This record gives sequence, structure tokens and C-alpha cells, in this order.
Amino acid sequence: MYVDGQWVSAEGDRTFEVRNPADRTVAGIVPDGGIPETRRAIESAHRAFPAWSRTPAKDRGVILKGIMELMAERRDEIAKLVVLENGKPYEEAKGEVGFSMGYFGWFAEEARRIYGDVVSSPFANKRLWVLRQPLGVVGAITPWNFPANMITRKIAPAMAAGCTVVLKPASATPLTALAIARCGHDAGLPAGVLNIVTAAKSGAVGDELLRNPHVKKIGFTGSTQVGKGLMKQAADQIKRISFELGGNAPFIVFDDADFDKALEGAIAMKFLRVGGQSCICANRIFVQETIAERFITAFVERTKALKVGPGFEAGMQVGPLINEEALRSMQHFVEDATSRGARVLTGGRRYTSPPLDKGFFFEPTVLVDVNDNMPVCVEEIFGPIAPILIFKTEEEVLRRANATSYGLAAYFYTRDYARIARVSEGLEAGLVGINDAQGYTHEIPFGGFKESGLGREGGREGIEEYLEVKSLVVNLG
Repeated sequence: MYVDGQWVSAEGDRTFEVRNPADRTVAGIVPDGGIPETRRAIESAHRAFPAWSRTPAKDRGVILKGIMELMAERRDEIAKLVVLENGKPYEEAKGEVGFSMGYFGWFAEEARRIYGDVVSSPFANKRLWVLRQPLGVVGAITPWNFPANMITRKIAPAMAAGCTVVLKPASATPLTALAIARCGHDAGLPAGVLNIVTAAKSGAVGDELLRNPHVKKIGFTGSTQVGKGLMKQAADQIKRISFELGGNAPFIVFDDADFDKALEGAIAMKFLRVGGQSCICANRIFVQETIAERFITAFVERTKALKVGPGFEAGMQVGPLINEEALRSMQHFVEDATSRGARVLTGGRRYTSPPLDKGFFFEPTVLVDVNDNMPVCVEEIFGPIAPILIFKTEEEVLRRANATSYGLAAYFYTRDYARIARVSEGLEAGLVGINDAQGYTHEIPFGGFKESGLGREGGREGIEEYLEVKSLVVNLG
């Protein structure tokens, strides 16, 4: 763990193992923190806050850029840790680390653009000013699917704003978090500004972050179910919260789309982001009926050609799922769908032959003859299963795409510019990709509608999540 600028052990030297999901071997051993360690981390962040918040934004930015530069120098090393504990292919991990370090660069500059206001006063003898000031200590809880990106997207804007941070990384992927902390330490980050508590289970650490009055804000990425529980706890102290939660992203292919680009986009957004273990992955693929047969045939061929295997093997495109529970979930989705009339065109099973039988590998799967009410179309899949649905009209697909409690991301492909305007405005999602499957960038805000979350990360809005607004009324006498 990293607390108050030092590398520390847990009380009683408690530890837990981090395992490689590709073969279940031990990838590392880290301290198993709990309430005492979390309290020490919070106290450290609380002590560090006054000095850090008064540090000029330009100087905070210099340190953040230093972290970015060290991450760039250590990109290969950090990417290898991502592969070891998460399982994703090495090139994908390298891309994640490259993208994640960019948040330090972006928010280093945004720190200098925290503006106040001088408001025109209705009184001759009074002046009205508005300040934006850092909130204080921030508790951040991050998931395992993007062990670098999910962290930097929270801690970079928080520290840029002048806040201090206590981070609880996912128990499955703490090694990447500690490597990022090492970059911060070596870049000259003052003691207490960033603290990391690793733990085998999140409950005790999360509870303390929510109960402790020194913590002014909670940033969380994870499931909607867990997010709802955290909201209830945060309500006791009216803590500020920003949550990025689950998704059920529709991926819509209209018959006038660039067929090849739409096909590659669908493959990328379904299978090539942590093997489908992403909240913005395509969860439901809608294809217009006039091109459905052709698209499904091509999609199945591309799915069969995907290279599945351990992340360190050259050319791999899809790695393992994170654990046994995820494997069971995929099997349940397939069995439930087929029991209701769906057909499996390819995949549908875990790998049982060497060497993939040692890890948590599931075959990239395509389902057809599914309907909107099946669990595989209602729930977040979080794995390499692609249900394909057919639609007739624009109005129909908009209605079906929006018929979900989630609203994080959506994608559609068309050449019709009038349709681009109508559909992009009609989709109920915080992120809409139009003829594009990349997703978000540092420069734009990211977050969800409906039960997919509160608040935004990235863009200028990202730093505002960590600022308090103060109004000043000055009587000149």
C-alpha cells in the first residue's frame, strides 16, 4: 500500500494473492488493508489537503505532467502488469496505459483554467464574486476492467483541482494502481496527496470512505447495484458523488451504413475491449432487416476468426474473463437464451482444451433469434456474447434501443446526415458514437443517463466534479 508518501504493510502483515486470469497462477502478493489502514490514509490526505490546495495550479500541473512522463517511460512495464492481473492482450494493455496517462496531461492544463466570476452587481456599493475551490479529501473506488484508465480518470482531475485522494483499486488488479503511485512518488507528489489502500474485499474500505467525515466526495465506477448502495450510504453525510455505472449499449446498423466500417466497429465494440468486459461495449446489436442476413453471415465469420488466448502471446485479440464467476455468468446467459428459442451461430462455451482450460476463457459467441425481453438483452452482459436483433424502421429501433434502465453509451452507423441528427438526439445515452467505435476521449465529458450514473469524467466538466462554488458579497461601505 501507499500511504502518506510511504510504502506500508497492513496490520499483522496481512496479504492477499493477485492471480493471472489466463492461467490462475499468482501474479503478485499485496497488503490486505482494512479499516485501520483506510483511516490512516484518510488522515494523511486530510493533513496534506491545506498545502496542496494552496499550491498554485501551474505547480500542480508540473507534477501531473511529470507523472505522465514517467508513465510514458514505464509504459511497457505497466502494460505487462495490466496483462498479468487483468488478462487483456498486451497491445490492448499498452494502448490503455498510453491513453490513461493522457489524463494527467489534460488535467494539468485544465487546472490553470479553473475560473471564477465577477458578477455585475445591482448595488453601487457592493461587489459580487464567485470562487471555485477544491472540495477536500476524495475517496475513489475503481474496477478491474481498465486498471490504469479508471484510476487516472479519477485521480488526475481530483489532484489537478487541488483535492487529495484515497484510492481503493479493485482487488483483482491492484498492481497497476501501485505502479501508478510509484510514478506519482517519483514525480515529486507531496506525501498524502495520493494514498492507495489495497484490500482483498472492498466492503470495509468503502464503508470507511463513506462514513469518515473528512472524505467530502466519492468517485466510483462499477455496477449499478453497488452504486445504489453507495448512494444510500453517502446520503447520511450528503457527500458529493460521481458514479459511472452499468450499461446496455445498443449498436445500430442502418442499411445505408458503410457496411465494412459498421462490421469492424461492431466486432471492436463487442469483443476487442477486454473481451466485452466493459460498460460501454455493444450489448445489443441491431441490424436493419434489408441487410441482416448479409451482416450476420459476415459478423459470424469475423467472430470465428478472432484469436483468443493469453495476453502475452503475439497476435491475441481476446483474453480471458476475470474469474470463474464471470465464466458461469456467460454460460447462464447462453443457456437461458437458448431455452427461450435463441440460436448459437458460433461459440457458446468455455474453452476446455489445453492450454486455455487453465484460465477463464469463453468462446466469442453470436446469438440470433433473441428478443428484447431475454436477460441477455436486458442485463449487462460483460463478456464476449453478441446478441443480434433485427429491426425495420428508425422509429422502431430508437424505441427498442431506449427501452432499458441504462443510458451510458450507444452507437449507430448511417450515411444519412438527417438521420444522424435525429438518432443522435433521440438516443438516451451519455455517449453516442456515430460511425465510430472508439468511444470517448480526454477532451469530452463521459457519463451516463438514467441508472448508468451521475456526474461526468473527462473534459472541462471532469475537473468541476471536484470543485465547490463559493459566492462572495463585498460591501464597499
